[in-house]
Amino acid sequence: MMRDKEQPLFDTERYVRAEEPGKTAFPIAKAGYPFIMAAAFATSVFAILKLMIPALIGLAATFFICYFFRDPDRLVPKGDDMVVSPADGKIIVITRVNSNPFIEGEFLKIGIFMSLFDVHINRSPFEGDIKKISYFPGKFLAANREKASTINEQNALILQTKRGIEFCIVQIAGLIARRIICLVQPGDNVKRGQRIGLICFGSRVDVYLPLNTMPTVAVGDKVKAGASILGYLS
Repeated sequence: MMRDKEQPLFDTERYVRAEEPGKTAFPIAKAGYPFIMAAAFATSVFAILKLMIPALIGLAATFFICYFFRDPDRLVPKGDDMVVSPADGKIIVITRVNSNPFIEGEFLKIGIFMSLFDVHINRSPFEGDIKKISYFPGKFLAANREKASTINEQNALILQTKRGIEFCIVQIAGLIARRIICLVQPGDNVKRGQRIGLICFGSRVDVYLPLNTMPTVAVGDKVKAGASILGYLS
């Protein structure tokens, strides 16, 4: 059956696109191109030299890097007070904190661990203006350790909603990750679910939400950036 050209591809009453969909069947983040090209070049050299085992390893590495840097389109659920996940991965902490190095006051902290097999694109949990971005050099502990939340290399983004509510999203490098990429700048207005950055090769994202946020997730839950609901502002 032919689809009506005016019929939407998704339920517009429940979902919205934060950005235009990709033009390829398997979108890859631009940051991944140098890694993919380097792996493909090394594989080609091994193949020309008839070093079959290194060539096969290089080919597998090339395919894995393509997989790692995949950048799928996401439909973002609608809801005025809805907070969506800033990252793909596993919820490893939900706790109330009285203070933190990034933003003053008490907040609900939710930590999300991204394994090597998760999509590593980070997205805005809410719509608003990027008020401040702060980079903090640090160590490279395994990102699922709680110490990583405070002593690892990290990049903190302060987001302010039109009602004056402030959020903090912290991109944290992990044991293997050595590059944090931020795609926005102070003064930018972002939509809920919009891409704001990525972290290369295993990492973590912590989000500091207002205390009145009613969480809808629990430790151990798997979430997807821009698509999974973390909670609602009350």
